[in-house]
Amino acid sequence: MPVRMRTAVLLAAIVCAVTLAPTAYGASEQRWTLVAAHPHDPTAFTEGLVAHEGALLESTGRDGASTVQRVDPATGTVLQQHRLAAWLFGEGLTVLKGAAIQLTWTEHRIFSYDPRTLARTSARRYPFEGWGLTTNGRRLIASDGTSTVRWLDPTTLKVTRRITVHDGQRTIDGLNELELIDGVLWANVWPSDRIALIDPADGRVRAWLDLRRLRTQLSAPGEVLNGIARYPGASTIAVTGKYWPQLFEIRLGGQIPA
Repeated sequence: MPVRMRTAVLLAAIVCAVTLAPTAYGASEQRWTLVAAHPHDPTAFTEGLVAHEGALLESTGRDGASTVQRVDPATGTVLQQHRLAAWLFGEGLTVLKGAAIQLTWTEHRIFSYDPRTLARTSARRYPFEGWGLTTNGRRLIASDGTSTVRWLDPTTLKVTRRITVHDGQRTIDGLNELELIDGVLWANVWPSDRIALIDPADGRVRAWLDLRRLRTQLSAPGEVLNGIARYPGASTIAVTGKYWPQLFEIRLGGQIPA
């Protein structure tokens, strides 16, 4: 979401904290433990996060300042950076078949990069609004800010299947950053500090991950939670947010409900 919507985002987050209360839905709360905190670029308006060869690749969005960058996960140092044209707003990011793939928000562009150098290797038209992006190793899996998640052929970008994410009878809108971890689809739900843990077979929310208390660990204020990745070299999960000065490693406590 663009910087100009910052005030609206903060107000909406207050509302969301109420509407996403645990009693509002049928799925249970997933327990978690904070393992470690690491520095994170406080200027990064994080949209996508993915681990690759011991580093984190991060897509950032801002009007006139969107990037894709390679980051040292322990220090938060930006090792390499590719700036997008000023008219493009960076969104979801994943790595598939040796390419880092990045969406843009409303400009209908999808870019591929060499994940080691961040040199752009292709630019194509993307048929949907771009929000989150992940992969199952064969297909791209994308969100568009609604309750719909699509599986796309990476060559043709044709939709091969889709699901509607729901908890009981309620559809879950605002699906943003995605990560497929051990067969469970994780999704940041904009504009909240909560993550839906989704069954990719049918779109059912199996559990909720409430990360609002991470805000008490921030060294400076940030905006909404966004960014999920397997922490490089570990079994923990990295999470961060837009303009968050910290990136956190968390570990789930107990099995995710089936």
